Amino acid sequence: MSDPWLTVIGLGENGLEGLSDASRKALAEADVIFGGPRHLELAGAGSKGQPWPVPFSTAPVLDLRGRKVAVLASGDPFWHGAGGSLARDLKDGEWVSHPVPSTFALAANHLAWKLEEVLCLGLHAAPYARLRPLLGAGTRVICTMRDGSAPAELADWLVAEGFGASALTVMECLGGPRQQARSATAEGFDIQDIQAPVAVAVHAAGSKGLPQASGLADDLFASDGQITKRPVRALTLSALAPRAGEVLWDIGGGSGSVSVEWCLAARGARAITFEPRESRLENIRANASAFGLDHRMKPVLGKAPDVLDGFEKPDCVFIGGGGSQELLNHLWEILPEGTRLVANGVTLETETLLMQAHAARGGHLLKAEIAEAGPLGTMRDWRRARPVIQWSVTR
Repeated sequence: MSDPWLTVIGLGENGLEGLSDASRKALAEADVIFGGPRHLELAGAGSKGQPWPVPFSTAPVLDLRGRKVAVLASGDPFWHGAGGSLARDLKDGEWVSHPVPSTFALAANHLAWKLEEVLCLGLHAAPYARLRPLLGAGTRVICTMRDGSAPAELADWLVAEGFGASALTVMECLGGPRQQARSATAEGFDIQDIQAPVAVAVHAAGSKGLPQASGLADDLFASDGQITKRPVRALTLSALAPRAGEVLWDIGGGSGSVSVEWCLAARGARAITFEPRESRLENIRANASAFGLDHRMKPVLGKAPDVLDGFEKPDCVFIGGGGSQELLNHLWEILPEGTRLVANGVTLETETLLMQAHAARGGHLLKAEIAEAGPLGTMRDWRRARPVIQWSVTR
């Protein structure tokens, strides 16, 4: 990095006082300084200052490639900051970064929490539901917030999710002369006149949170009854074998319950959920939102195989409905080698289809017959569900 044209500078609430000599030199030499209005004021950017466009875009910075440009970001530019967005379009040698302590580091130091044992979330531009898969009794989370009204909204959300007893610490303007921290429980939240920038630390209490194993209770999902039931869903997730960063095609998504559990099971896993009925697509959207997964689940209206063209190729495919020889043949033609495929069926026709597919292409064939106890007069008997046949194979 002999002569980078772009310098990304982490800035704290103490402004220029907290910057290194290298950061101050870069600001002095810059032709243009990009940042939020608060950052530009803290750094004394003056006539060089240019606020980020709304909605946010890195294009104005990249358009000045070759000139001396500085970008101001909060704390560590590569922790929920602009650094990562910019670096995607830059080559080595074009840029240099000078971080200062992040909001998360400042908050952890104030709370005496070990940062490596704390979850750190940027909720300044994300829904509170992102917390739902993460929270459990005793979980500690530090969240950056959108503005001064957001902590009260977060408290209301926690109460609705059963975490009303959680301890919240609201930390304003960390690292600067206006810094203050105040505490309350979610159910007794009464903190007023909160100044941005603000972060909230949550020490969760009240609910035990979501189970971390596959096979969530059916009543956690919005559904019209077309849902892969809990025991079968657990077997299905075991066969799908989700891994970090993988993409699932969920064909015949129904409620989207398999897509939801796929995304919950592995860090960064994503799902494209194909469903031919608009009413069911609404349930898929509702479930993605309720579990904080609308950024990792993509519902698509349409019937396979016609709807499959133009989408990112998957690492794994699940056929939960609408299986046909045409679909299996099409998938075998278009899927990359090594793609995993799992298909479930309950009808005689689907059973025949999957048995023939197993005979022709190999893999593993499983038949699951499940019964649950239910009332029979004053006594009980077994209520048998339809047998499920499952074929799993690697392309």
